Amino acid sequence: MGWLDRVNDQVDALTRARTLQEVDRSAEACLLLDGVIHSTADPYVRADALVQRLSSLINLGRTAEFTRAIEDASAAVRDLAEPYLHGHLNALAALAAHHQGALDRCVTHLVKAARALGAVDDPDRETAWGWHDLAMAYSYLSFHGYALGAIERARQLGVAAGIPEETFAAPGIRLRNAVALDHNGDSDGCLRVLRDVASDLGRFLRGERAGQLRPSSLAAYGYAAARRAALGDRVETGTDADPSRLLAHGGDSARARDMRQLGQVCLAIAAGNPIEAVTRLDTARVSHETLGAAEAARLRSIAYGRAGDHPAAHRADRHAFRLAAQRNDRLRDVYIDGIAARIDHEEMRREAARYEGEALTDPLTGLPNRRRLERYIAAVVARGERVVIGVCDLDGFKAVNTRHGHHSGDLVLQRVAGVINRVMRRGDFVARYGGDEFVVVLSGAGMSEAAEVARRIEAAVRTEDWESLVPGTPVGVSIGFAEVSGAGPGLRDALGTAFETADREMLAAKTRPRAS
Repeated sequence: MGWLDRVNDQVDALTRARTLQEVDRSAEACLLLDGVIHSTADPYVRADALVQRLSSLINLGRTAEFTRAIEDASAAVRDLAEPYLHGHLNALAALAAHHQGALDRCVTHLVKAARALGAVDDPDRETAWGWHDLAMAYSYLSFHGYALGAIERARQLGVAAGIPEETFAAPGIRLRNAVALDHNGDSDGCLRVLRDVASDLGRFLRGERAGQLRPSSLAAYGYAAARRAALGDRVETGTDADPSRLLAHGGDSARARDMRQLGQVCLAIAAGNPIEAVTRLDTARVSHETLGAAEAARLRSIAYGRAGDHPAAHRADRHAFRLAAQRNDRLRDVYIDGIAARIDHEEMRREAARYEGEALTDPLTGLPNRRRLERYIAAVVARGERVVIGVCDLDGFKAVNTRHGHHSGDLVLQRVAGVINRVMRRGDFVARYGGDEFVVVLSGAGMSEAAEVARRIEAAVRTEDWESLVPGTPVGVSIGFAEVSGAGPGLRDALGTAFETADREMLAAKTRPRAS
């Protein structure tokens, strides 16, 4: 067999493995992929196989193997110019990191996955599956809006590539959205979403398209129906929409196994057997990632309520609410923005290093540092231009570090750097001087222009949404300006005098009353 024949056989094996995963036969896919990995010399085939293998391990819930699988896939993908592989790998790595409880790593992978998949020039069916897995990762992290947007993108690309619409129905995304509403006290909203999920299933059944649905999707439809029944809604039995029949699907998916266990709890509640439901909950072993950490506690509350034990129901409900409160979507969205900003700053820092070297750039904000600031001022003054410098010191920053930690403090500094840059005039210069102090340089300007720049910076920092990033710790800024007088050999002394004057003005600004 020639080299080309071997590559074609390996590509065929990758296609078969992908098909097996689509019908939730991940254990068989994993064995097939192992054979490809050990036999191929083609870097693209090997990278694709390792990414698919990671997907199968996640489907099977083999968490102990996640770290090594991510390392192997990352090493294989690293040097390949294929955005799809980078995007799909990061989407899967986000799922794995979430299972491992590594939130920072998970969110970083989510942002990288979205960027890489969005950069694919000619999206195909593999790209569609990448967006599908990214949608799943968003959903498990409770980023429901992001998840719905990503699955719609997957559906559009899939239809264009000839994949039936039903394949990307992804009822699990809306199911997790529904139970999250219930965990937070909105049972009516939960029922509305679950009824919409049932309507979609009914549409597929009436069109005789249910055969195109993935087994894991059928299991999710089953749990959605069982959950409605537990909340008192009437559901069909003895038909293809019977929750018991649907829950039996799911292949070897770990998440489908979790839904089967909790689905039986829901059906016991609906059948008027709350004590059986509680007993099942006592022995159920399900991952918090499948339907959220609060789901078992919420089902326990419903069961106790049906049994008439209202104090126990209240305690279980409060516990469920506390668990759900840990997943505040708005704060998580802000956290994603923060990670995105951090990645932007990393890229900006690397770009700056290419041209001027790390020695002239602040590693946290990507802004010029003190050394580059001094060189810049010297160059401007040497050209005979008028120069005004402003010292900007943050108000309330110590409280941010004390109450929220240095990670949040770093995010605040990065955001402040962006805010100041946004409101400066064209050609102005911004540097991080150290700690929570920034310096702005206005060339060709006088003190009247400086006053207007100070007003814009103060207003922009004051109106920034600090409450969503660091709740309860407002952030402000105090600014003092001074003109640099001197050049040539006396420049260093002139700079020192200007900084002292600007510092005094900044400290005076801290004592003046502020507009609210």
